[in-house]
Amino acid sequence: MLKIKEKKKVIEKHKAHDTDTGSTEVQVAILSEEIDALAKHLKKHPKDNHSRRGLLGMVSKRKRLLSYLQKTEEKRYNNLIKKLGLKK
Repeated sequence: MLKIKEKKKVIEKHKAHDTDTGSTEVQVAILSEEIDALAKHLKKHPKDNHSRRGLLGMVSKRKRLLSYLQKTEEKRYNNLIKKLGLKK
């Protein structure tokens, strides 16, 4: 889990307007940060299968959000992929 300050920084970077906390871009950015943190944890603790299951769920959710964004608004999808440095 991200700390509150880290989460606020991510939201500030990716929000579309002042009160935006739940847009697709923000959700994907938060999930990406959490995935990175959990991947680092799993490198230290390779037998932590409970965390691995959570990681797979997060990756799946991020993939669903990205595919939704790609179907609905291709331009926003491409911008987000570039910002986060994800593969298409």
